[in-house]
Amino acid sequence: MDLDFDSLERLRESNPAWRLLRSKNAPLVAGFLYRFFLEPNRRATPQGDLAEALEDELFDLRERKGVEAFPRSAVEYLNDWADPEHAWLRKYYTKDSDEPHFDLTPAAEKAIRWLDSLARRSFVGTESRLRTLIELLRQIREGADEDPEARIAELERQCAGIEAEIESIRAGELTLLDDTAVKDRFQQFTQMARELLGDFREVEHNFRMLDRSVRERIALWDGPRAALLDDVVERRGAIAESDQGRSFNAFWDFLMSQERQEELTGLLDTVLALPAVEEMSPDARTRRVHYDWLEAGEQAQATVRRLSQQLRRFLDDQAWLENRRIMEILRNIEANALAVRDQPPKGSVTEVSATAAHIVLPMERPLYTPPFSPSISTLELESGEDDLDTSALYAETLVDMARLEAHIRHALQDRSQVTLRELCEARPFEHGMAELVAYLQLADRLKAHVDEEIEEWIWWTRLDARAPRDPSDGPERESSPEGTMKRTRLPRIIFAR
Repeated sequence: MDLDFDSLERLRESNPAWRLLRSKNAPLVAGFLYRFFLEPNRRATPQGDLAEALEDELFDLRERKGVEAFPRSAVEYLNDWADPEHAWLRKYYTKDSDEPHFDLTPAAEKAIRWLDSLARRSFVGTESRLRTLIELLRQIREGADEDPEARIAELERQCAGIEAEIESIRAGELTLLDDTAVKDRFQQFTQMARELLGDFREVEHNFRMLDRSVRERIALWDGPRAALLDDVVERRGAIAESDQGRSFNAFWDFLMSQERQEELTGLLDTVLALPAVEEMSPDARTRRVHYDWLEAGEQAQATVRRLSQQLRRFLDDQAWLENRRIMEILRNIEANALAVRDQPPKGSVTEVSATAAHIVLPMERPLYTPPFSPSISTLELESGEDDLDTSALYAETLVDMARLEAHIRHALQDRSQVTLRELCEARPFEHGMAELVAYLQLADRLKAHVDEEIEEWIWWTRLDARAPRDPSDGPERESSPEGTMKRTRLPRIIFAR
């Protein structure tokens, strides 16, 4: 955007972030929304909880500024902030709830983040930013270079540097970061972590705008379904294939890896325990910032799922309307037929003129084929032996899907995610392969993540086994008294909260 006079004039009148900075109650709005939404990374909030927190804020301000300073109620202020004229809050209704919910808009978050950047910082680091910029340029150069020799030369240079550093460490020359460098890098990490949460809110806003436009087109559409579906799928594909969509999908796949989350947890615990970082008194939520990223990303994914549900609902409604129209036509034909049953119309009702002669050649007729007469032998029934085991005819295996889903949800109460192997080890199979298939059905229904790069072994006991175990099946595992241990190898399946 060009920062000329006309562009800035339009931006001043239309942008919600600028309207927030110009507002008379900007200190109240920005301060309250920062403490309630941004500082604890809180998302959708019921109106009752938000109004109660704002009422406490207003009570304290009225004690110091007077009742006339803020004469309106908390609910009135919230509705005014969510009005399209201001658009600092988003007011909407969630599924299975008749209470309105509020969430911060991306424009308001940008304005509040900018106000936060105006505060004077006791320490401003520049070295880590310079190193980050140089590293980004190096990655761009290496990733875009099509010369294999240049890539090999760069990798050999890096290997030489790593070997030289190893030799210096073995010689007792260990170079450590001083406290200033540690503080510089940690400050940059916290700033980028907060900016990343704001980017998630903007991505969710873009997906929500797509969902709103789809709903509007569905509500006003009166043409064929195929044309509407083509248009919607094209828009959805355009967002998914855009730079923002590809970057978000790559980030989500990277963060959903169990190994990455464990690595982030270990790194945060180690860094926050450093004395230089403890002197900075970091926010307590920094320790679980990667879980905040997961929660924010899930909000964006839920918006995309709602778009798919809206398309499914549109198809169902259209099919129901078409079936109803067909039944109305059939009923109309039946009613007209009954009306003229006793007094049929005279003469020809309708005529169809032959458009061509129907010619049948004699040789086209098939020859006579005598019917097949089966020969049935009459045999006398003989009495047989009754020592057969008929219990297998009445045995049936019933897997309780609700119990397995309850087991998954119980395992996720004290953790953010759990793998299929951990679930099977915590509660062994009772029905063998049938129970494993049930878990796979639940993984598809609960949108579990599948890590194709890591494979895991799933063990269970085959109750009806009698033959000894084949040593070529893999590592030795003792047979239980009830049967033989069986196993299968599957990609790692992760159930997330």
